Amino acid sequence: MGAHRGLGNPCPIEHRAQAIFRQYLLGIEEFEKTNDHSDAFTSTNHQSNTQVAPFDFALPGSQPAFQKETLLPAIRAALALNCHIQQRSQFDRKHYFYADQPAGYQITQYYQPLATDGSILLYDHDGIAPEDGDTVQVGIKQVQLEQDTAKTILQPPSEALLDFNRVSHPLIEIITLPQIHQPKTAAACVKKIQTLLQAVNAVTTGMESGGLRADVNVSVRRTDLRPHSSAGSSERGQVSLGQRAEIKNLSSIKAIEDAIIAERNRQISVLEFGGVIEGETRGWTIGASETVKLRGKEGEVDYRYMPDPDLQPLFINEDLTLMVTKTMPQLPDRTVKELVQAQGLTLKDAKTLVELDDGERLDYFDNVCEQLSALHCDPSLSTQISEDERQRSGVKVANWVLHEMGGLLSTSETAFSPEIVPARDLAYICLMLEIGKITRLTAKHLFGRKFRGDRRDVKNIIAEENLLLLHLTDEQYATMALDLINSNLVMAERVKKGQLGKLQFFIGQMMRKGQGKVMAPKAEAALRQLLEIPQQ
Repeated sequence: MGAHRGLGNPCPIEHRAQAIFRQYLLGIEEFEKTNDHSDAFTSTNHQSNTQVAPFDFALPGSQPAFQKETLLPAIRAALALNCHIQQRSQFDRKHYFYADQPAGYQITQYYQPLATDGSILLYDHDGIAPEDGDTVQVGIKQVQLEQDTAKTILQPPSEALLDFNRVSHPLIEIITLPQIHQPKTAAACVKKIQTLLQAVNAVTTGMESGGLRADVNVSVRRTDLRPHSSAGSSERGQVSLGQRAEIKNLSSIKAIEDAIIAERNRQISVLEFGGVIEGETRGWTIGASETVKLRGKEGEVDYRYMPDPDLQPLFINEDLTLMVTKTMPQLPDRTVKELVQAQGLTLKDAKTLVELDDGERLDYFDNVCEQLSALHCDPSLSTQISEDERQRSGVKVANWVLHEMGGLLSTSETAFSPEIVPARDLAYICLMLEIGKITRLTAKHLFGRKFRGDRRDVKNIIAEENLLLLHLTDEQYATMALDLINSNLVMAERVKKGQLGKLQFFIGQMMRKGQGKVMAPKAEAALRQLLEIPQQ
């Protein structure tokens, strides 16, 4: 690199980062709750704050018993991340004392984890930083099973409550290689891993619902100096960087990006003023401007890892891995591609469908499409639906499922459920709209009725409220248009002089006056003829 700025340069830290400290690496450790409802190392299931298994509370004489039901979700997670499933893995004790772990150690997998050597490919549409180009491949060092700790509930100013029911809940810990260089890309990586694991039914729920936590390791080095072997650990061909700091328990995608930016800037500031980065564990509070030190970072030797003598190794037959592989659901990237190519959705809509509501919105979309396809097969309707309408049905259904449904959910502050508007009802609304039996205004009215709890069948609502479209003659459209023009002569003159945007006003008025029985294209044609505007 050429001449670099001195320590006294007054430019902002973020700008200096691009000059001297351009190279920083991020490693991520994700903790996902598996979708199995049992504890990993005890067989007791219970409601919160009612009961604790003896081993969870570390009572003398109690021993762990691995619950094999937790294994399949973990294998699915590892396969989704392109990992190699090890035929033999073992459990180890990670020793430390903290109030949330009364045994003095946590059960994990250190020496021989469940799976290793995976990778995840991030695309620009996944939200990676522009500086990273079109794609970024991030290596997955390992996937391991781990025991959860007790839940700490702070009681300011100086007390904390502990809920030991969470102890031994199964976690999947995913450790990436330090190959990420941008905070935005780190956030995108976590989000994609979350989407992948939800797609293969490996985890309970998403990050914002408490189903995922992430720890992020941040390290920085000067790009104008040659790295020394002692500057930081080099892993599998990675360039050695500076001392890393770990930010613990980040619980949202936004928190990940914001915390990394704050910690990056802190480390750059410390280094530029001649300081030394300490190996430590730091915390992040939403809305804060900097990370805070929690404690000095323990090294691997401090944890005194040792094989757990109370738990047998896990032996996973290749036949089991093959069976799980064959029964795996389709991964999100493939699903997005099919939605775009086969259904005609935009890339943005396809990704949104895949990511929303832990996959429930996509399932709902598929159900509506299946119901609509079945209605298309009705012989009495087949001649009324053009091939173009059939091919565009996926796009139209997606508009209802994403945008119309999304708008109502937002204004009513309601959580999505596929039962709010049953799939068969939305499919029937789409069908009636396709064959011209109702207008779009009527379709929105019907959709809103069902959303707000009308339990009647859509077909009955249409009949009882006389909502079927009565096709007006051209003369009736002309009469209605003429009445409207005569009532708004000034605006009509403006339209004639070229203010065609005002034409939409007239169309809207005709549709309102027609109470759902006026079709917009025919209304526009009648207006254009009377106002002497060329037809489109």
